[in-house]
Amino acid sequence: MRRILAVGIVGALLWGEYENWRASREFVRDVPAEHEVVVVLGCRNRGGRANALNRWRVRAALRSRDPRATRSCLVLSGGAVGSAASEAALMAAYAASRGRTDDVVLEATSRTTWENVEHVVPLVEQFDRIKIVSNPLHARKARMYLARQRPDLAERLARGAEYRFAEWMPAKVAFAAYGRLKGRSASPIP
Repeated sequence: MRRILAVGIVGALLWGEYENWRASREFVRDVPAEHEVVVVLGCRNRGGRANALNRWRVRAALRSRDPRATRSCLVLSGGAVGSAASEAALMAAYAASRGRTDDVVLEATSRTTWENVEHVVPLVEQFDRIKIVSNPLHARKARMYLARQRPDLAERLARGAEYRFAEWMPAKVAFAAYGRLKGRSASPIP
């Protein structure tokens, strides 16, 4: 019985890894660029500081920056959904604590993923390469939304560095299950 349980747990963890790895590589291209933007999608945040998931997303965004890019802008997106402060402002404070204070733009009005994408479009149009960072299945969903809203900008989507093997491993099972429930098969074409 223990062996069956152990195999089940290992199988679930590996399935979560695979689903997140695959999602991190969907709807992206190898886009060479001088000017890139890294968009960070916020997560419902209660309290006066960025929660663990928003802090992780900011760290993933910071490691997503291409050091060869002439300009790399960070766009933090998320309104005041779970508290009086916007998710964007809380993530900006965390990014500042990690040393990132230059070229940071806040989009602090969106309340859903669709709105995140819709509201960042005017902020990202000028860039050659667009990276959307969140947990991999959420980032994939946002890339699909961008393809629906602005197919021309979807051509500029590149992969961020939000996926790392074994990082947040138990949570990846939940992310994958939630992503499956929320319509994994949705088409990016309008």
